[in-house]
Amino acid sequence: MWFLPALLCLIMWSGSDLFSKIGCTDKKDRYAPLKMIITVGAVMGLHAFYTLFIEKIPFSLDILVRYLPVSFLYIISMAIGYFGLRYIELSISSPICNSSGAVVLLIYLFRGEMPTRAEWFGLILIIFGVIYLGFVEYREDPEIRRLRQEAANWQYEKSLLAILLPIVYMLLDAAGTYLDSLVLKTMDEKAANTAYELTFFLAACGVFVYLLYTKKLKPEKKEDSAKVLAAIFETAGQFAYVFALAANPMYAAPMISAYCVLSVVWSRVFLKEKLSERHYLAIGATVIGIIVLGILEGRAEV
Repeated sequence: MWFLPALLCLIMWSGSDLFSKIGCTDKKDRYAPLKMIITVGAVMGLHAFYTLFIEKIPFSLDILVRYLPVSFLYIISMAIGYFGLRYIELSISSPICNSSGAVVLLIYLFRGEMPTRAEWFGLILIIFGVIYLGFVEYREDPEIRRLRQEAANWQYEKSLLAILLPIVYMLLDAAGTYLDSLVLKTMDEKAANTAYELTFFLAACGVFVYLLYTKKLKPEKKEDSAKVLAAIFETAGQFAYVFALAANPMYAAPMISAYCVLSVVWSRVFLKEKLSERHYLAIGATVIGIIVLGILEGRAEV
């Protein structure tokens, strides 16, 4: 049964996008993205301990070490993504970040594996969408930007960094995905996911120590519900992803790859983000390309 896990993953990851955006853009807290890493790592650590000590899955230190390069790329990309959310709308960031599948395809292209016509179509759409989105974002008139962002009650300064951070996320996530595809040929998916969660937990502990002893920040007593919900949604989405892909990758992959569409919807409904027609044209091209590659990827894995 693939549909319910895929639907759950779609909802969870789009929800994680929404709450991560809320949790990382506190104007009064410059360390909000780092605190997001701590929260996500704590929740992932709890789930990892559950799989180890309650489900008692086969696991060893060797698995943790072998999966470490993949975990490192994923964790660094997510950290950059959290920082990037402070500088740009979620409805722009999410489609760019989720375009990593196109970069993975380019990696295979450099290895001499030529894409099909359908893959070229999806790849070109994504490349066009991301480049055009960056062009529209950077060239937008400041006054038009100000009027457009008033409803969301959050003003973003026009900067190259704003569009570069999601692109860096995309590149690192693509590298992690490619390396993941190689490592998983010799490793159980559930064990790999546990290794990733444990590594994220250790990274979160490192960030906690950094803030506590280097930046002299005291642990907060108040609960940040947005960060906690983002962490829960991210962990639940990752858990559902494994089951959905294992059950039926042909249909689950394209369905899950379209979660950024829902992220754009949430950003419009809950964050009151409003974009220009040119923004939505670029986002539409990117999303269609993602779905096309998702469908082709799913068929290839059957």
